[in-house]
Amino acid sequence: MRRAPPDDETATASAASILRVDRDGRAEVEATLAAEVPVAFEYNGIAHAVMLATPADLQDFAVGFSLSEGIALPAQCRGIEIRHGAAGITLEIEIAAEAFVQLKARRRTLAGRTGCGICGTESLDQVLRPLPDLSAQAQRIAPAALARAYDGLHAVQPLQRATGAAHSAVWCGLDGTIVCAREDIGRHNALDKLIGAMLRGGIEARDGFALVTSRASVEMVQKSAAAGIAVLAAVSAPTALAVRIAAGCGQTLVGFARGPNFSVYAGCHRIGER
Repeated sequence: MRRAPPDDETATASAASILRVDRDGRAEVEATLAAEVPVAFEYNGIAHAVMLATPADLQDFAVGFSLSEGIALPAQCRGIEIRHGAAGITLEIEIAAEAFVQLKARRRTLAGRTGCGICGTESLDQVLRPLPDLSAQAQRIAPAALARAYDGLHAVQPLQRATGAAHSAVWCGLDGTIVCAREDIGRHNALDKLIGAMLRGGIEARDGFALVTSRASVEMVQKSAAAGIAVLAAVSAPTALAVRIAAGCGQTLVGFARGPNFSVYAGCHRIGER
């Protein structure tokens, strides 16, 4: 599994003393809690978004968020500085002039929470934005590959194992081998971090599929499609709008991907029979 060194991270978890109550009684025990930190995105010195996130893989987060939200392509990101402050973390991202002009024209600001991917969006056009046409991508995924990816999730979720409070997004090869994994308290953040890791690591989106440990909301479909991911699998269900958007952009959308059993909601032609 490919993972960038943690050169931009602070603590992702901390210990706390809690009261545990069960049928045998009550006891004071030590628990591990996932960190939840405000992460502010600034583009060319202008505040754009604040997301509550796990303070890890922040370079990936900056690149992935910029692409998945249609702000800047990786080549348009000139530099990323990470500034730690008492109130949280600021990602100072320098983008090319043409991308900054478009960003200012959109005048979109977000006040993000871990469960919301479009907070602060100003118009319906910004919610249902244009996506690339993925219909030309011809990869086929065998059911055994989806099962293999699901079986490998536990091993690449250290934060979830420690805290029980994190989502994961993983990139898998065509055979289901997990190539890259990212975790975050927010499902959208985990996917953005995975997209950023793929872009920074030169992982080609045509060579596999993504699996996420959440429902497949429309935001998850949009973010993955914007990154050129033609097959998105989720361990929970998709929404009706997510299915419609996936079908419209030519993406294969799989729900309830929990081993050998799953449901294909769009793009069935990419899923093999065995």
